Amino acid sequence: MARQNYTFTSESVSEGHPDKVCDRISDAVLDALLTEEPEARVAAETFATTNRVVIGGEVGLSDQEKLRDYMAGMEDIIRACIRDIGYEQEKFHWKTCEITNLLHEQSAHIAQGVDAAADKEEGAGDQGIMFGFATDETEALMPAPIQYSHAILRRLAEVRKNGTEPALGPDAKSQLSVSYRNGKPVGISSVVLSTQHLDEALTSADIYDIVSPYIHEVLPEGWLTDATEWHVNPTGKFVIGGPDGDAGLTGRKIIVDTYGGSAPHGGGAFSGKDPTKVDRSAAYAARYLAKNVVAAGMAQKCTIQLSYAIGVSKPLSVYADTHGTGDIAPAQIEKAISKCMDLSPRGIREHLQLNKPIYQRTAAYGHFGRAPEADGGFSWEQTDLVDALNKAI
Repeated sequence: MARQNYTFTSESVSEGHPDKVCDRISDAVLDALLTEEPEARVAAETFATTNRVVIGGEVGLSDQEKLRDYMAGMEDIIRACIRDIGYEQEKFHWKTCEITNLLHEQSAHIAQGVDAAADKEEGAGDQGIMFGFATDETEALMPAPIQYSHAILRRLAEVRKNGTEPALGPDAKSQLSVSYRNGKPVGISSVVLSTQHLDEALTSADIYDIVSPYIHEVLPEGWLTDATEWHVNPTGKFVIGGPDGDAGLTGRKIIVDTYGGSAPHGGGAFSGKDPTKVDRSAAYAARYLAKNVVAAGMAQKCTIQLSYAIGVSKPLSVYADTHGTGDIAPAQIEKAISKCMDLSPRGIREHLQLNKPIYQRTAAYGHFGRAPEADGGFSWEQTDLVDALNKAI
């Protein structure tokens, strides 16, 4: 039987964290190419350090001349990302950092496995396993520790950018240790918050005074008590931040991107990958399915695993686990899932409408637990499969 009383910790990082700067740039390149062509192929990786950004990987459009034009405009896209995040430091500034573009055409050998042809369906862009998870412990059907860790940093970014808190810098981390009783989150045993600040004279106590009201604002009432431990900028000063303070790389924050360690994660990162890559699209589909299972009342908690082989259309396996919290047998859920959704790469893309420039917004504060948007963003957070799943069961 699963433990009922325990403490679980998850962390988040802000959009100004070096790795998240790189995720944002990679996804901005993806969005730019999907704007030109919904079937564009992109696998873009970004590296950032002091006064330098390097981007490389594979891209593809059906019109090679347009591809060359877009390649020439990548520098503007990158600088726009850095500017929006807020970096105007002496050693990492959107105007002056050096940019190296090493993007090139997608491998023809990969393309032949993925592309549809007269004798084959479109195949998965790679082999791999993908997981989705949902739990009823928050309204978003996400684990509380990661959901509220994200919420703190989103709120701090809002007040930084709108000028309410000009002393804050773009780089930040949060971490919450959440106490569970009878399997449900009931409070916070510790808060860890480190945020870059632009005034060297500010102390940890000063930063606490700035950030603590916003942390109280976003957490459920009563979760912070006199017993909660606080660690705000515990090392003291945090003035040198972003890629100047620590190198960044696309895809290094996969647990922050997903469930904060509350659920398994497949082998692949998300950012910079077009939706033919099942690392991304099938992870979104798995979250969509798990969320709909929980929303349908079949379980309080659900994990879905999908697996694929490169060049093969259909998933090799579909696995469901309700962690002993449901009345429906997992095997029945697996059968219902296969009836209700085409889990081929193309089927996923069409069902969730993933061939749109909707990815730059996913690069920070989590790919899951966000509200579906009118233009198709976060479509995998919809619960529109509930009726179909219930009928299939």
